[in-house]
Amino acid sequence: MYLAVIGFLMVFAIVALLLKGKMSPIVVLIFIPAVAALLAGFGVVEIGGFIKEGVGTTTSNAILFIFSVIFFGVMSDVGVFDIIVDFLVKKAGANVIAITVVTAIIAVIAHLDGATATTVLITIPAMYPIYKRMNIRPQVLLCIVAAGMGVMNLLPWGGPTARTATVLGMEATDLWHILIPIQIFGVITTVALSVVLGVIEKKRGAGLVKGSVQEANENTVEKDKKDALKRPKLLWFNVLLTVGLIATLMLDIVTSYVVFMIFLSVALIVNFPSLKEQDGRIKAHAPSALIISATMIAAGAMVGVLSGTGMLDAMAGALIGIIPTPLGRFIHIIFGIFALPLGMMVGTDAYFYGIMPLVIEVGTKYGVTALNTALTMIIGKNVGLMISPLVPATFLAIGLVDVELKDHIKFCFKWLVGVSLVTLTAGLLMGIITL
Repeated sequence: MYLAVIGFLMVFAIVALLLKGKMSPIVVLIFIPAVAALLAGFGVVEIGGFIKEGVGTTTSNAILFIFSVIFFGVMSDVGVFDIIVDFLVKKAGANVIAITVVTAIIAVIAHLDGATATTVLITIPAMYPIYKRMNIRPQVLLCIVAAGMGVMNLLPWGGPTARTATVLGMEATDLWHILIPIQIFGVITTVALSVVLGVIEKKRGAGLVKGSVQEANENTVEKDKKDALKRPKLLWFNVLLTVGLIATLMLDIVTSYVVFMIFLSVALIVNFPSLKEQDGRIKAHAPSALIISATMIAAGAMVGVLSGTGMLDAMAGALIGIIPTPLGRFIHIIFGIFALPLGMMVGTDAYFYGIMPLVIEVGTKYGVTALNTALTMIIGKNVGLMISPLVPATFLAIGLVDVELKDHIKFCFKWLVGVSLVTLTAGLLMGIITL
């Protein structure tokens, strides 16, 4: 019982500190578990062993994240996504439904790099002027981007999948292979949602051109800097390189981080031949990659302490005592249904590193596999990504279209909950998630 109490206090402290944002997640995920282990009576040498064991399970995913973020950052720099966006926008023309569908497609493509801010900055500035001219509510734009982002964030370098893989002690790419059918269905659902919202907007009178809208000109200096990085003559090479990378990952013939290391090297050699240019691109994208990767490694330390000390077993045992037995075998479905609202209120790290391990452990006591629980919990959390007030990209998005947070959440919540539940149901029907 003593271990369980310390474990719950540790999880509460981690979640509270992460929510308050007063300390770096890296510090929280290392320091708090170490202190909890000391309070539980374990020695420094033992704690060091627990941390070493936990960190060992996260190394490959941390390396994957570093090289994947830099690779897709370079592809964005050279203009791979810009060309696609421009083409789709021209094809949409003045058709309201076509515009909403194109928004979904752009959001899905833009989130190939797994970076929320990049997706927002690619999709919203490109589509918002069109939405204004066509009298389509900006909340519709935000909702479609949120759905596309949530579905595509299941990629192994998207963050949540890598975090979940860390908790499960498996390769992020292996977990993604299981999620691919759900992800494909999610993309189809997002496009379907865009059609529904397009029809609704058309009935509201959208499509009546209000007149030309003066668009803000981007800072000339910044624009020149971005244009200097574009490689229009190498467009098809870079597109094929990106497609080849994704195909190689799906075939699972080489360790995922090795694939990114090789493809990134090729991308830099071809697009930026000089040492100065290569260093510049790496330095531009490395900070965010390194911070998330370091957080994953720190989370490994926490998982190691939870498992090594026996706290997780003790906490699960305590929860089993209060959960009605008939509901125990459905705990993963229950948390899958409430994953979106729970994920909105709890930060990403707190959700995946604080709550998920505990729910998984309780589920195993009722015969629910760890993988089964993780699959249900990741779907809803992902879909609710861009309506969470704890995600910086949410404020970036609403700021770009001048919509208040309450109006954004009020409009999007019901639609995104629908996407979450439909996708969860599809996972059940396909047999990926089992009751």
